[in-house]
Amino acid sequence: MTVEITSHEELRELLGAPMPRAVTKERRALHERDRQWLAASPFCLVATAGADGACDVSPKGDPPGFALVLDDTTIAIPERPGNRRADGYHNIVDNPHVGLIFLIPGRTDTLRINGQARLVRDAPFFADMVVRGHRPVLAIVVEIEQIFFHCGKAFLRSELWRPETWQPDALPSRARLAKELEVPTESLADLEVYYGPAYERKIYG
Repeated sequence: MTVEITSHEELRELLGAPMPRAVTKERRALHERDRQWLAASPFCLVATAGADGACDVSPKGDPPGFALVLDDTTIAIPERPGNRRADGYHNIVDNPHVGLIFLIPGRTDTLRINGQARLVRDAPFFADMVVRGHRPVLAIVVEIEQIFFHCGKAFLRSELWRPETWQPDALPSRARLAKELEVPTESLADLEVYYGPAYERKIYG
């Protein structure tokens, strides 16, 4: 039988109290080490939720330092060309609360930032976000409410950074997945060309 948890008290009884340092490590402004982490990070996950509570997590990646520090409590993340669904952006319009996790390849710890976001379509700092000639058409500006480093247990358990555990061929190729689930009318040959070497050359165009 499935036994559900339905109260905060029940959850706390099951998990126990957090260690004091897990609670007190939260900060509200960037430390120099946070700035260094952001300067070295090429990838983050952006979690949002719409007005109806429906959630979305979107990956964002660029050269290290793509998340621009504007001041001690504000960062900005540039938009890059994608599939134009803009699920997370629509969520931010309705609900400004966001959660971010910044990764550095090979590191098992991560930097977490929670705060209030807004979408900006132009600002002087956009000039500092140009990559391969691409100037973003918008940026997510996040006012930090909570920031802290997160331990590496999940990465250690998953062995994420151990190449000997990687199995990229465990599933069909991206082209085959697209053929099966997204565009069955397209030929596999055309999809393999689309997702082939030329795909990387178009990521900023």
